[in-house]
Amino acid sequence: MEQSVVSIDVVTLRCWEGDSGILIGIAAREFEPFTGELALPGVLLGRGERLAEAARRAVRTKLGVPAAAIGAVGQLVTFDEPHRDPRGPTLSIAMWAVVGEHDGPAEWVGFDAVPPLAFDHNRIVDTSRRLLAAQLWKDRTLTRALTGAEFPATRAVELSTALHGTRPDPANLNRTLAAIPGLRRTGERRRVKATGRPAVVWSFDENADVCGHRSPPIGES
Repeated sequence: MEQSVVSIDVVTLRCWEGDSGILIGIAAREFEPFTGELALPGVLLGRGERLAEAARRAVRTKLGVPAAAIGAVGQLVTFDEPHRDPRGPTLSIAMWAVVGEHDGPAEWVGFDAVPPLAFDHNRIVDTSRRLLAAQLWKDRTLTRALTGAEFPATRAVELSTALHGTRPDPANLNRTLAAIPGLRRTGERRRVKATGRPAVVWSFDENADVCGHRSPPIGES
């Protein structure tokens, strides 16, 4: 039986201050197969290489994102259709990565504006979107990477809309945010639009662990 190789394909997420919601990075392929066609950044997993290391390598080499701008990375799902790659059996492990602001050659598009991609990358994007939507307010690492240390409530609406495809109910979203360990509603309000009321600001407690408990100051127990 022919041995499968493992590809790491990354849904790279960008959520910069000037962006409306979440954009994902794609770039033209340099090599066969599908030379010149747009695709997610992907690399073959090297011997002894960890998944997160390979994902960062893919984002760095295929999208031109500096290593310092690549933030949190996580695993999503594996695609095992045996004919997904014309070169032979190739497992694809889909990863997510969040990147900070930088200058680079990649093309950034919204989930609803993804063009036809090489391989089965459109399927990877669609499946990953659903998984990311389910993880958005449950996976603290993903949430914190997308929102930053503090964020206005309008940002939460944009993120939820980008992943779910519909605007969330404000009351339900407020309850969801209030239930996140280590996240608190501050007394601050921030104007993000020329009109309308300033938005409530939410902030992560940097002294809280993932369960929401406050860590004692050094020297205390």
